[in-house]
Amino acid sequence: MSAPPTAGANPSIYVPPAAFNIPQPGIPNVPTPVLPPPAPKQPPCTTPNNTIYINNLNEKIKLPALKKALSTIFEQYGEILDIVAHNNFRMRGQAFVVFKEQESATNAIKGVQGFALQGKPMVIQYAKTKSDATAIIDGTIEEHKRQRLETKEKRAKEPPTKKFKANNAASFQPGTSTIPGASMYHFGHQVPAVGNIPDEYLPPNNILFLQNLPNDITGAVLTTFFGQYSGFKEVRSIHPAKGIAFVEYDTEPQAMIAKEALSNYPIAPDHKLKITYAKK
Repeated sequence: MSAPPTAGANPSIYVPPAAFNIPQPGIPNVPTPVLPPPAPKQPPCTTPNNTIYINNLNEKIKLPALKKALSTIFEQYGEILDIVAHNNFRMRGQAFVVFKEQESATNAIKGVQGFALQGKPMVIQYAKTKSDATAIIDGTIEEHKRQRLETKEKRAKEPPTKKFKANNAASFQPGTSTIPGASMYHFGHQVPAVGNIPDEYLPPNNILFLQNLPNDITGAVLTTFFGQYSGFKEVRSIHPAKGIAFVEYDTEPQAMIAKEALSNYPIAPDHKLKITYAKK
């Protein structure tokens, strides 16, 4: 791989952001967040814990891919004992990452807070309770389960704090239509029916489709940018005249991390990278 370009060597090429596998002083480096995290609905838990709680996760990511992506992101901060995530309604968009050491959890919160995974910035804080994995290690698992059961029973007896508003149903938009050529609604955005879905709505996979590339782009430059990220395989099918190319990674989560880190990155003056997933 050729050496990374510098602004002084070629002012038309920007230096790519640091990647996961490039060691940095102090806390391991993570790409700069692309979006500010939303304001938390409740004050965050500040009591140190081996377990971190993550919310505002993209609910469209399949559970195996989500766990793999979280493992790839957080394993650089220390040994992970467990990753807990569910796709039921109550836990959707949330996850817990359990570290062996409390210091690892603290560094992970500092280093990854606000990092956008699949377009949504992660909101991270300490978990309010001990995890099962930690309780097993310190020998308190039975007491831990008993307390959790008591809390669950107490919560079940409490009256609901929110009521469903009937007028909410009016804002719900229909899903796919059985009528050929009809439109569907995707999180409030009207998009064409299946068979002509815009690139932005394609499901995640391990191949990225790059657009808006400068007409003098080369494979070596793209390799410098995308080769920083774990799992990089190759750059292929470059069409400078059309400003497009494809980049392949070993796995879908690895491609996801590179996509989120480099989307809209100014690879050259007046050329911000547009990255979507390739059609398969």
